[in-house]
Amino acid sequence: MKTFFNRRPRGGVLHQELADQALLRSKVDPKWTEEDPWRVLRIMGEFVDGFESLADVGKAITVFGSARVEPGTEYYRLGEEIGKVFAQAGFSIITGGGPGLMEAVSKGARHNDGLTIGLGIELPHEQGINEYVDLGIDFRYFFVRKTMFVKYAQAFVALPGGFGTLDELFECVTLRQTSKIQQYPIVLVGHDFWDELIGWVRHHLVEEGMVSPAEASIIQVVDTAEEALYVVQNTLPKTL
Repeated sequence: MKTFFNRRPRGGVLHQELADQALLRSKVDPKWTEEDPWRVLRIMGEFVDGFESLADVGKAITVFGSARVEPGTEYYRLGEEIGKVFAQAGFSIITGGGPGLMEAVSKGARHNDGLTIGLGIELPHEQGINEYVDLGIDFRYFFVRKTMFVKYAQAFVALPGGFGTLDELFECVTLRQTSKIQQYPIVLVGHDFWDELIGWVRHHLVEEGMVSPAEASIIQVVDTAEEALYVVQNTLPKTL
């Protein structure tokens, strides 16, 4: 794992097997026992590096969102506004560090004197850390990166996104549901994008007894950056 400051441009396609792929690949060769115990040391190193790099972050939110959104679009402008209002309110901004909405949020925060943190991930088609990130960290393992998203944030905001965004969102929801993390706010921004998903949760999961109404209410939906900030500020423990 590498820690760096400001932009580190990268590109191209990785042809070697990625760390996550090697870890999760089904083992048919008995020699796998010679590899995985050593891999634990690399994983431990990623945790240590992440903890050391982020220890002094202070009050922060983690923002999830699509890497595929283009600048100048409605969602991109929404991301910039999220970064802006939370930076002005004194929050550091944690994202996945990549393009799209991660870039938009980082840009909005950077232009308003906010600290921007990008937690990158090794992928077959590397995205790179965007130029608006102040502190960037590259991870090999998704589960280590997810720990950092959660450990150093006091609120979670999800902008429109795909499978990665949904994965990160429901990880946070499950951690709250099971009291593995404090009762920090989880806010989705954009009724048009999220309402059908929330309707499905209520219609199927709640009505069929798989989730309680209280558990479904963990997720709150708003339309604007200002509304998201209001929910976060009025939900966080007063000691923060």
